[in-house]
This record gives sequence, structure tokens and C-alpha cells, in this order.
Amino acid sequence: MSFDITEKLVSPADVLERITPGMSIFLGTGVAEPRTLIKALLSTQRNNLADLELIQLVSLGEALAFQTKATPGKLRLKTFYSGWLAGEAITSGSVDLIPSRISRIPGLIESGAIRVDVVFIQISPFDEAGFASLGVAVDAGKYAMEKATLVVGEINDQVPRTMGNTFVHFDDFDCLVHASEPLIYLPRLPIDEVMDKVAAHVASVITDGSCLSFYPGALFEALGKHLLRKRDLGVHTFFFTDALMDLVKSGAVTNRKKGYFRNKSLTSYAQGTPELMKWLHNNPLIEFQGIDIVSDNFRISLNDRMMAILPARKIDLTGNIAMHTGRGNVGGGPGQAEEFFAGAMHSKGGRAVFALPSRNLQGEANILLSVQDFPNQFSNRESLDLIITDYGIASMSGRTVRERAQALIDIAHPADRPALVRQAKEAHILFPDQIYLTESGAMYPVDLSFSHTWKDGLTVNFRAIKPSDEEEMRRLFYRFSDHTVYYRYFSEIKQMPHAKMQEYVNVDYRKVMSIVGVIEEAGMERIIAEGRYVRLADQPYADTAFVVEETYQGKGVASLILQMLVKVARGKGLLGFAADIIANNKPIFKVYEKAGLPIQAVMEYGVYHLTMPFADLPSGNPETEENLVS
Repeated sequence: MSFDITEKLVSPADVLERITPGMSIFLGTGVAEPRTLIKALLSTQRNNLADLELIQLVSLGEALAFQTKATPGKLRLKTFYSGWLAGEAITSGSVDLIPSRISRIPGLIESGAIRVDVVFIQISPFDEAGFASLGVAVDAGKYAMEKATLVVGEINDQVPRTMGNTFVHFDDFDCLVHASEPLIYLPRLPIDEVMDKVAAHVASVITDGSCLSFYPGALFEALGKHLLRKRDLGVHTFFFTDALMDLVKSGAVTNRKKGYFRNKSLTSYAQGTPELMKWLHNNPLIEFQGIDIVSDNFRISLNDRMMAILPARKIDLTGNIAMHTGRGNVGGGPGQAEEFFAGAMHSKGGRAVFALPSRNLQGEANILLSVQDFPNQFSNRESLDLIITDYGIASMSGRTVRERAQALIDIAHPADRPALVRQAKEAHILFPDQIYLTESGAMYPVDLSFSHTWKDGLTVNFRAIKPSDEEEMRRLFYRFSDHTVYYRYFSEIKQMPHAKMQEYVNVDYRKVMSIVGVIEEAGMERIIAEGRYVRLADQPYADTAFVVEETYQGKGVASLILQMLVKVARGKGLLGFAADIIANNKPIFKVYEKAGLPIQAVMEYGVYHLTMPFADLPSGNPETEENLVS
């Protein structure tokens, strides 16, 4: 060993003697907070410890937020992070918030815009070459160390030796102290049924080869479990958590498809359990870099299919979002969200997802008419992509305010939807004559969804129709040729106004089931097909009808819809289907024949009246069940 640690090893009291009034002290961040030095700073009454400014990027320690309030004139905390306990202190006025893009903070320190005189930072033990690791908080610490006149390292045996731009040398420090306080550990959160449903919907939009950003919290605990069967996922994230550790261990994360730091999971912070800290020690799969690297939206965008998954607190019907505050926000405020949101939206195939339960733990609605009275607002509603709740997925891209409102009402809690419709009408967001069937909203079959990919790469997602599909169904109608319209409606209909289409998309699921086929184009949903049954009033049969956009006819789209309609109808006790078909409409005949249904046909005035009983169709018939992916 070419250095003698005892040359710089001092007590916390010795460090504090070197502090002078008015100094600005940079503190290590999050779970890597130098707790021994901070405890000494807060508990010592010295005349020189006055009018001190504390700079901390992410503040998780309880004592710091509360003691700054209890010791006016001694010290004041400035933070870039409004979550956890810092949020309460900021609201009370005892802590100052510096609003900033996270990636800009190192530059602000380097330029002197944020003054740093002293650094208190936690480190791992030194190796034989004189190097220690910054462990699980590699944010702007190195920039602060370069600017400070006094750099103090708190050596903690519990700090993992992490890989990446984490290493600092013995010569970089003026003083060293031994830690007497443990690391801050955060337990894994339990997953309730609602959050598990939210996570399942989020997982459904994540494809193999996607690159993920995670935050601490129950949503991501649940999400990780739904991603275990994905392949070649990548990680580019502000926080590394236990849930991500599980994904890497499972083999779902390989980082082979990443465009930036390929073959590595990239992060700036880690927080979680002792198991996570032990796993990160000397782990070459996890690359820690500064926040100017990890949070830079250009670098984020270099990863194809970047998925920015952002936890939200509230959203209103026009797309304004309120982020979490206080204890509800362990890591994601507007400053962090904006960077990953922008990076994902500029990524090839990237998506930005805001996820939240439809109601909070107190049973209050999370989708509102307005969020203007809530703090921590994310103000980029023009670029919103996907909003996800436990009741489904709402696409925002390219939609009008009215269409957004309809889509968001569809994924609100069913008990909240009637009030939202009424409020939206009063605010002139929805049409005055907008229909909403309250009972149907509560009965929407969220789980009725499947997808199919053809050999030519076409993927169609199938789900039950929603009221918010009104505009897309109208667009589908106007793309039809005259003969397609005639085959479907038995007349030469030229117009499909709002009043008529809204009745069509607002269905009573006790009597009607309608399934649409949807593709994605430039991040937007496009309906290409629809099939439905309507229960007959006088017998346990249902009338059926299908329509498929010309470009996608002949692929079997209608057949897949029919297969699912048969499955649903049998589950509801129906005994068969009926249909009226124009005699020369041969393609639809093939659809029914392919389903394996026994067909009884009667011709009258150029129209076939078909009756197709289920009695002769065995349960679980592969002809009706194949290729369905729930």
C-alpha cells in the first residue's frame, strides 16, 4: 500500500473546526448520505457553524430536513429534489428548492453558478492502489470535489464498490472519517391488486428489446414481475432498484440492443435493500455514471425503443399531470421526468408512459377535470404519449382535447366516470349530447384483449370497443369503399355523424360485444377492423357483423375477431350466432366457415339468413382458440 490512511484520518469534530461561517457544503446524495458527518454537524454547537448553506441533490435523511427547520441561522438546505421528506420541508419554507433539469446540475457546479466550498461525501474503503468507490450515488460528486477547498470522505464498510465512473483517489481528499452510521436502506414495497393491474397494462406496451427507466416504488416492484418473460431488455435509468436486480438476474435484461453503453445497465443511483447493495459490489454488469451522462436526453434517445415509465399522482382531462410530492415521491419529480420523457420521445420507437391507479389509497379519484391546484406539475401536455391506469391504456398522441378527455374517462374508475362526463360537458370539453352508459362503463371487459402478428410483420391488437373510439371508428368508415359500406350496412350510406357513431360505440355489454382490431402508426392507434354480436330479444342467439379495412382484408383479421366473439358468447350462455349476408359477399362466408361453425342458410330477396349453433362445436376447439394471446 503506497499511502497511509492515518495521515488524513480525523474525527468529525476535527472536520467541523475547519468550517467557517457562510460556507457552502455539498453533501452526498440519497442513501449514500454521509450520516456520521451530518449528525456531527447538526448536533454540534460551535460559533463557526453559522449561516451555512447545504447543497444536496436528493435528500432522503430524516434528520437533515427537520433539523434545518429547528436551527434557523445555523444552516439551510438547498435541494434539487422535492420528494420524500424534503417535500414537506420545502412546503413549510425551511428548505429551498432549486428547479433545474437534472443533467444541468454538474455544469452549474462546474461554472460556479452553484458555489461549493466543502464536500462531505460517503465512500467505500480504499483498495491497495489508493482508490475508493462513490458507491451507489454517482451524481455530481466529482464536479463538487474539483471545486471545493475542503473535501472530506466518510469511509463506510457497507458502501458497495460499484463499477463505472465511481472511483476517487486517496489524494483527492483533505480529510477522512470513519462512518459510525449505517447506510440508508429502503425495504421492498408490497404490491396490491390495483397496482399489479397498472403494472400489467404497462408491461403490455413494452416489447422485446426495449430499454427501460425505473424508479423506486410499488408500481415498479409490480412491473418487474410482469417483465420476466421479455427478452433482450436494456436499462438506462436514474435509479437502480431491487426490481431491476431481479430482472437482470432473470435474464430478461441483456442490454444487447442498447445504443448507448451497450451490454451495461446504466444508472446514477441505487437504493433498496442490503441484498441489492451486496449484489452491486464489484458487479461489472452495472455501470454508474454521473447525472450529466445518465439524465441527458440526447444520450437517452440513442437507445432505440426507450421506454420512459413515469409515476404520476393526478391527471386532468386535458392532459395536465401532477407528479407525486412528499413521501409519495421517492425519486421522480418534474426535473427528472422531463429528461427521460424527452429522451424517449426522440428515441426510435420510444414511448413515454405516465402510470397511476385510477384512485388513491383514500378512494379519491386520480383523474380529474383539472389539476391546477396541485403542486409538482409536469407541463408538457402537448407531447403526451400514453396514460395507463388499472382500467386500461389511453393514447394521447394526435388527439384533440375532446378525444383525450374521452380516452381518459374510459380508464378512470367506473364510479368516477359519470361525474367526469358531466363536468366535461359543463366545461365544453365534450359535446353537450355526449352519451355515457354508466352501467356499461363498470362492465367494460378490461381483460378481453389479445394480439396477433402475421408473417409479414403486421401486428394487430384486439380489444373491446370503447366510447373514446368514436373518432377512430368514424375515420375507419370514411376509408371504406362504397361496396364495403354496402356489404356492412346494406345501403349506400355516405355520412357517419357524431350523433350516429356515438350510439354505435357506447354499447351495453350485457347485450352487445364489439371487438376492434387496432394497429399502431407513428405512436397512434388506428382501428382497421370491428366485429360485434348483438343479442336477439326473442331467443338465446346473437346477430353478428364484421367489417375490415380493404388493405387488411384476406389476412384473417375477421376470423380472429369471430373466434373471440364465439368464446365470449358461449361464456354468456348464448347458443349460437345469426347473420344476414348479401349473397355475393363471399369473403364473409369464408370467415364463418373457417370458424368451424355448422351453418344453416336460408336465401330471401338476395340476402342469406345464417344460423350457426354452438351445440356441435366442442369446448376448447383449437379452430376457435388458436393464436389468441391474452
